[in-house]
Amino acid sequence: MSFMNNFRKFFGLSSKSPQSRVEHNSYNLNNLLSNRFIGGKDEILASNETIFSIITRLSNTLASLPLALFKDSEEVSDNISDLLTVSPNDNMSAFEFINKLETDRNKDGNGYALIVRNPGTNLPEELVPIPANSVEIMINTDDQSLWYHIMLNNENIYISAYNMIHVKNITGAGHYKGISPIDVLTDTLKFNDAVKKFSLHEMNKIDSFHVTYGANVDEEGQQAVVDSVKSFIDDNGGAIFSTPGVDIQKIDRDFQTGDVADTDAITNRRIANAFNIPIQFINESLSGAGYNSNEQLMTQFVQMTLTPIIKQYEQEFDRKLLTLNDRANKKYFRFNVDGLMRGDMQARTQYYQVLFRGGAITDNEIRAKENLPQIKDPMADKLFVSGDLYPLDMDPSQRKGVNTNDKQETLDDESNKFNESGD
Repeated sequence: MSFMNNFRKFFGLSSKSPQSRVEHNSYNLNNLLSNRFIGGKDEILASNETIFSIITRLSNTLASLPLALFKDSEEVSDNISDLLTVSPNDNMSAFEFINKLETDRNKDGNGYALIVRNPGTNLPEELVPIPANSVEIMINTDDQSLWYHIMLNNENIYISAYNMIHVKNITGAGHYKGISPIDVLTDTLKFNDAVKKFSLHEMNKIDSFHVTYGANVDEEGQQAVVDSVKSFIDDNGGAIFSTPGVDIQKIDRDFQTGDVADTDAITNRRIANAFNIPIQFINESLSGAGYNSNEQLMTQFVQMTLTPIIKQYEQEFDRKLLTLNDRANKKYFRFNVDGLMRGDMQARTQYYQVLFRGGAITDNEIRAKENLPQIKDPMADKLFVSGDLYPLDMDPSQRKGVNTNDKQETLDDESNKFNESGD
């Protein structure tokens, strides 16, 4: 019997169904959560303003998106949805929970959250974020199942994949841990740091001078020139006095401010590429990549950056927080990105007009999207079509200007005129 089987037997875990694999409830995670895991990536996050800006933007944006549980396209609320929309545990809000997961996913390549289940019902009761650098992934060779190893107070804790939310950055074939963008940028950040250190060193250098004597100068004259130069440096500028036949020239530095700006621009573009965000989001412009409006820029951000991230979160929540019966009854979690795609007031007005006049949206649905109070009039929940605007269930013959008898009489009159003319 393997070590993993011994572990399951010790805690009464069955290998038949992943739903039966629950972690031991006697473990106290307070020590784990209170520890500060300071490492290289934390230092880079705290010291590199560009990376800090990008991770902050991604984490705050994702945490700010409305998230809800749906059933057959209708929003529902229960104890499971409250974990992601209100409070995942007693110590944090839903915003902070998503924010922490996304921060770890971008910083370390992986974001983890332990699912604490009720021993009786096996339903999730709490979601607890776990520091990414305290988790290792293991594969049980008996059944190839995925497990997560946490080291706590010199004690090994093993959590099945079913009981761990794991969102990750891109992974290679055969790997389960995501790749950190900061690791990808290691050489870029080292080069940029070296350029900045060199530039700072050049800026801190004391001015140097080249002194040429046209004739023999005694020691007293030489000392007078030296004193004049020292006085110039100590006074941070001024006048240098030299005797006839003495030529004093300042030695130019190699420092060029343009070099630092070019290096920063290249570094910022590489950082933006690693995190897969538009370069304009870090206040950098890119030749030939202009946008006609902010709406176009946001569309690219949502489609190319946010959509893959959101899809991963949704599938992880659906797979591990909902039961098989829930999914069979068409329950699912969804982020709402409509707010990011709304555009300006004029664009939103045209968008709503097209939907409303085409019978695709009701008055109250538009008001809900704009956070306006609902209208109690039943007509506010009806769909209309232009023509101009009739309820969809109205008989077309009852619409204004439509009368089959009048039409038939008109056709008969026209026919009679045609016959009388003999044409």
